[in-house]
Amino acid sequence: MAALTAGQAAQATAGSTDGADEALTAAFDAAVAADERIEPRDWMPDAYRASLVRQMAQHAHSEIIGMQPEANWITRAPSLRRKAILIAKVQDEAGHGLYLYSAAETLGTGREELLDKLHAGRQRYSSIFNYPTLTWADVGAIGWLVDGAAITNQVPLCRCSYGPYARAMVRICKEESFHQRQGYELLLALSGGTAAQHEMAQDAVNRWWWPSLMMFGPPDDASSHSAQSMAWKIKRHSNDELRQRFVDICVPQAEVLGLTLPDPDLRWNEERGQHDFGAIDWTEFQEVLKGNGPCNEERLTQRRGAHEEGAWVREAAAAYAQKQQTQQTQQTQQTQQAQTTRTTRTTVVPNGEATA
Repeated sequence: MAALTAGQAAQATAGSTDGADEALTAAFDAAVAADERIEPRDWMPDAYRASLVRQMAQHAHSEIIGMQPEANWITRAPSLRRKAILIAKVQDEAGHGLYLYSAAETLGTGREELLDKLHAGRQRYSSIFNYPTLTWADVGAIGWLVDGAAITNQVPLCRCSYGPYARAMVRICKEESFHQRQGYELLLALSGGTAAQHEMAQDAVNRWWWPSLMMFGPPDDASSHSAQSMAWKIKRHSNDELRQRFVDICVPQAEVLGLTLPDPDLRWNEERGQHDFGAIDWTEFQEVLKGNGPCNEERLTQRRGAHEEGAWVREAAAAYAQKQQTQQTQQTQQTQQAQTTRTTRTTVVPNGEATA
């Protein structure tokens, strides 16, 4: 049973009754159950729309805030090659934010509104970006661990029930794969370098490992959104399932790197066929969410400043777009007027020949 378009929904709810609302909900639920994509013009429950806006906004905010920790190292990259890679990566993150804000706009929520909420602290971004990048090795750790966690979390979103979000994620995940590989390669180079470089790589992994595990969100029994998002197929796996998958992926990769994951309780569980790992400090996670992380204030201050400094660019772009639209409208009117004039001045004689 296909989802109803907005027009069909309006007809179905003319003289709205509880029965009509139930029919719309049933059609929506059937479409989701059949793995059909919900599109912007389809009818959807208000709660589904609100959940999507919340998740896509947080995702978009994370992309543009996430530019800051690594951009901090662009001018200090150790080689031109590394600098070019890092510039490309930071630029990609800006593009990811653009895709996601555009996807959120299909639900009727403007980009300016979302950014205002971010700048006012009324919408969140990923807690991971409230940690500092202290050394060059942090760039590698972010690529391997943070982007690796993002890929684990985001690849299933390519099958999200909401079409624009799912389609945006296809390109984002392809680019995140590049980000993860460059981070892994950077750590591999450092780990195989001098003793000081190896130590720097290990220190970065020590600091980024646990925050990376927190990226998947709170445990399933403490998550307020996960169960409903899975029921709507906005997300396909629970927080704990994705976290476990990430740990199992990272363990053999760390062995190749010659680096140690900072968890004395990390070990293979033969019975489960997965790795057991230590308890996560959820108190730290909650404190960062409350704004008490190492870089919360710095990140938002820099974001607000960048937004204010870029106001003239947005104003110029809007003025140019308005000018182009005005010119196009004038050209259309002139073309229509010319066609009307030619039609008025032309007559048709009985033998079919047109004369002026």
